[in-house]
Amino acid sequence: MKQFPLITAHTGCMGHPDHSLASLNAALALGVDVYEDDIRITRDGKLVLAHDDEVVLADGRQTRLSDMALEELEEFSQEERLPLESVLRWIKKTGRTMNLDLKSAACLEPAAAMLLTMDMTDQAFFSGCEYSVALEADRVTPSIRKLLNVNIDSFRNGSYAEAVAQACNEGRAARCFGLNVPYPLVRPELIAAARHVGLAVYVWTVSEPDDMRRMAGMGVDSITTRNVAALLAVKANMINPEGESGS
Repeated sequence: MKQFPLITAHTGCMGHPDHSLASLNAALALGVDVYEDDIRITRDGKLVLAHDDEVVLADGRQTRLSDMALEELEEFSQEERLPLESVLRWIKKTGRTMNLDLKSAACLEPAAAMLLTMDMTDQAFFSGCEYSVALEADRVTPSIRKLLNVNIDSFRNGSYAEAVAQACNEGRAARCFGLNVPYPLVRPELIAAARHVGLAVYVWTVSEPDDMRRMAGMGVDSITTRNVAALLAVKANMINPEGESGS
């Protein structure tokens, strides 16, 4: 078969809590190519790993991460909040790549500035970019690679061919390097159309080995999963289905 897709570990991989150091370490120990995590920004401009803006404090009060300073989060939040900068330092040291899933457009410029300062533009890229955000990213941070999050509604509500054309046109217009697609939406014609215009196809989030094999067989460029061990087993089987021959 052609080269196996990049293995991307979704935050919370291998059963560890989301946005945790344990999840990151488990992924790196297994040898993933890419580590993906969600990025948000605090009131004082600090980038942290988090999916939701809503925060429940230790005393039960609900507030927003974006309304709190990092120091306040560390003091009052029930959950540990890992600063993006410390995670990127570790990624840089290991030589791996990080997928920064931007959960707020406010993260765009500070995240880009951090990557430039740390000389990590070749070890990180942005996702979470719908078309408008991808265009803004191209305007303010053209040197940072990015994936276009395809318009899911266009696939669900219109013709598949039209949705594919829209995704490819928007990806090219925003100068993305690829498309970020929920795996159930992927068909061979999407892969072919993306290849034709020079776009990679990254799929998320795949849990079952049969779906992993199907995506790899179609020729996607990256598979995101929480179960890295299962994807590694699929890779080993597809690359060498007979197993190693004896001497």
